Amino acid sequence: MTGSDAVTAPIDTSRPHPARVYDWWLGGKDNYPVDEELARRILAADGTVVRGARANRRFMHRATRTVAEAGIRQFLDIGTGIPTEPNLHQVAQRVAPEARVVYADHDPIVLRHAQALLHGTAQGATAYVHADVRDVDTLLTKAGESLDLDRPVALSLVALTHYLDDAPDGDDVYGLLERYVGALAPGSYLILSQVTADLSPEAVGQAAEHFRRSGTPFHPRSLAAFSRFFAGLELLGPGVIPVHGWRPDAEDVAAQAEGIVPVYAGVARKP
Repeated sequence: MTGSDAVTAPIDTSRPHPARVYDWWLGGKDNYPVDEELARRILAADGTVVRGARANRRFMHRATRTVAEAGIRQFLDIGTGIPTEPNLHQVAQRVAPEARVVYADHDPIVLRHAQALLHGTAQGATAYVHADVRDVDTLLTKAGESLDLDRPVALSLVALTHYLDDAPDGDDVYGLLERYVGALAPGSYLILSQVTADLSPEAVGQAAEHFRRSGTPFHPRSLAAFSRFFAGLELLGPGVIPVHGWRPDAEDVAAQAEGIVPVYAGVARKP
């Protein structure tokens, strides 16, 4: 499914959406007053959110480059969000022009902008799937139209899992991750980041409450709870660590001086 299908997907502007709130923090223009209102309230409660959003983007760039340099040529990015350059496919295809990338999201505004995601290299392929992360079978079936799931894939869920609960009769986020990883070929990689209250409990607690009052579930996780996502996988060094400390570039080292970012990150390989 591409951006040409966007006209069939209505956009609800009566409630804020996490992707649009995130877009506002990144300085984007694809958000509405209701999103800006929530984004400003959360920023007032937690002054780390803007640098956290930027640190998340840079982590995605570094992690994608790392696994591409390790030989990965297929990428599945779930919870894509609104396009912000450089996109994952641009990072991957700079390393390997033949890389194949599938983006997946269920937000209609992302669908509306999907065409912007589809401008990759002539040698590679870039596609978009309109599907919910909770619908594992549908999402993987659609992704499999562009990717060979019998070969290694880098599965990326950056800043997504904190919107999913871990109740077995709810989102069952751990069960979801197990199903996705179980469907991947050996040699695949899992790329994750997740908000935590460990590093800034009061501010993150207030931010979480603002999300919940707006109708968006929000679930910060401890180091142990986040590390559980990587059970049975081989963590790449430096392991699970605050996001701007994961194999930092010079820009990330400089950003650390601005203060903490209450987000954990990690990358692991399926043996």
